[in-house]
Amino acid sequence: MDPFIHNWIFLPFLIFVARMCDVTLGTMRHVLIARGMKKVVPFLGFFEVLIWLIAIGQIMKNLENVMCYIAWASGFAMGNYIGMMIEEKIALGLQVVRVITNQSCDEFLNQLNKANMGATVMNGTGAKGPVKIIFTVLERKNIPSFVQILSLFNPDAFYSIEDVRAANKGVFQSKMNVGSKNYNIIRRMFPTTKGK
Repeated sequence: MDPFIHNWIFLPFLIFVARMCDVTLGTMRHVLIARGMKKVVPFLGFFEVLIWLIAIGQIMKNLENVMCYIAWASGFAMGNYIGMMIEEKIALGLQVVRVITNQSCDEFLNQLNKANMGATVMNGTGAKGPVKIIFTVLERKNIPSFVQILSLFNPDAFYSIEDVRAANKGVFQSKMNVGSKNYNIIRRMFPTTKGK
């Protein structure tokens, strides 16, 4: 191979791909740590560091090649982006949604029941008087459906969403509605919740 092509095109491209892969694995590793999936994390960490060592080794051998630095930085940026896209796509885990409204929420709750989304309702007092506080725990894949129902029947309600590490029992949408084949495969391999 022509030394110019090797040093200024082929080598930077390999460094870019390696860095992109190791950062993508690192992003996924952090997500799975947060979800409590302890069995798969060490494997991701092993390959992440192995790829990083190969890439940094090439950088150290070619310190005078500025294209290697650009490839390293570009691979890091792209790896972050791809890792976030993958995490968003597979949407692992559960989330708790809190809804606070001072309007009637009967129809909203009926729609949640029809969609097989369980909810707990409590009375509360807000800045402008009595409110209803609604709690529910959902698969992350079902958050858009929940928000759509909320926007139809209680569009002015305040809501917040947070991650849940684990949950036990409860009313959840069926596996068909959850719809995540990848999530169900991963959850069978690395169980983190019970009673679902």
